[in-house]
Amino acid sequence: MHNLEPHYSWRHLYISSDDKHSPFYGKDYNEFEFTHAVYDHWIHPQWDFIGSSTLFIKIIYANYEKGFCIIELMGEWNDTLHNDIMYLKREIVDLLAENGIKRFILIGENVLNFHAGDDDYYQEWSEDIEDGWIIGLNFREHVVQEFENANLDYIIAFGGRFNAFAWRAQDPVQLFVALDDLLMKRLNP
Repeated sequence: MHNLEPHYSWRHLYISSDDKHSPFYGKDYNEFEFTHAVYDHWIHPQWDFIGSSTLFIKIIYANYEKGFCIIELMGEWNDTLHNDIMYLKREIVDLLAENGIKRFILIGENVLNFHAGDDDYYQEWSEDIEDGWIIGLNFREHVVQEFENANLDYIIAFGGRFNAFAWRAQDPVQLFVALDDLLMKRLNP
């Protein structure tokens, strides 16, 4: 797991530690020291700690003018034991939403498992971005199934065409436009 780096091809466009609105503004990264692990597996030092012992993130792009961000996730999303959604909501989403972000793209390729808990923070997130949306891209099929079993598919759009989306080859604004269009077609067939 220590070889899994967050997506870095957009670093010429955005770096979360340089963004004064980012929760990670001013953070220094040590490329040679591994400080975090998911269970007993060290993870790459570029992943950001949000308070959870099993879920780490990287804000790989934020555009406050257009009101969206792209967050890559890594590890185990465990609401049952660690209330990971609380950390994600309070430490990341709330700050971004205060600065105009209402559309969230969550990249889930490196989320290994999901364990549901209460849906209060998901509901709150949805209410806070009333005219926005949350899209989950490329989550593993068993993780999508767990989201569906927890009835979170009415809050987060995932699965189907969102589950095999070639996002890396696109510019982040093009990705946002394509996903927004896809979601609108899904909502208004």
